[in-house]
This record gives sequence, C-alpha cells and structure tokens, in this order.
Amino acid sequence: MNNVIKNATAHFRNKIGGEMKKIEVPEWDATIYFKAANTLKEEGNLIKLAQQGETIEALVETLITKARHEDGSKMFKPAEKQVFMNEIDPDVVIRVVGEINTLSRAEPLEEAEKN
Repeated sequence: MNNVIKNATAHFRNKIGGEMKKIEVPEWDATIYFKAANTLKEEGNLIKLAQQGETIEALVETLITKARHEDGSKMFKPAEKQVFMNEIDPDVVIRVVGEINTLSRAEPLEEAEKN
C-alpha cells in the first residue's frame, strides 16, 4: 500500500473512530449521538436520493444512518423508515438532520487554527 493511501485510511479511521458528537431532541425526549463521517458508499446513497428529487427520503436516510445511542449502537433500523416518512413530525426531522449535518461539517477549533 502506498503512503498516500496509508495516510488517507489512517485519517478516515481517526475521523470515524473519534469522539461522537451529540444533539438534544426535546420533542422526542432523546439525545442523539453521531460521528462526523459516513463511508463513501453511505454518502453515495444519500446523494443519489437527493439527485432523484427524494429530498425527504434522503433526510430520513441520513438520520437512520447517522443516529446512534451513547454506546455507539444504531438508534434506528432501516425498517423504521416508513414510520419516519408518515408518522413523525417532519419539522423535527428536518431540524435534527440539519443540526447533524452542520455539526458533522464543523471543523474542530484546534484543526482550524492549524490551517
């Protein structure tokens, strides 16, 4: 394996293995934990949905993919997608996914100061 690939995989392992971020969702009496990174495959699925005009489905998939319990286990199952699509307040889903996306893209202060 060449050095660039080694460095790239080490960077990604650090990113997905790092500390989880969290948001509070008072409407659901829940704390949602998440990691800042998705795999390229997961990102590709979300982008594909968005490009097909399935924006709401992409939001729900983002939540199902990223949301974790404090122990790192997945909070939601793919089979619960229809519940999100039909029985859960879309305003809350949109807000929660927006917060997750914003915090996922936020660069840690220490790294920003290095650049």
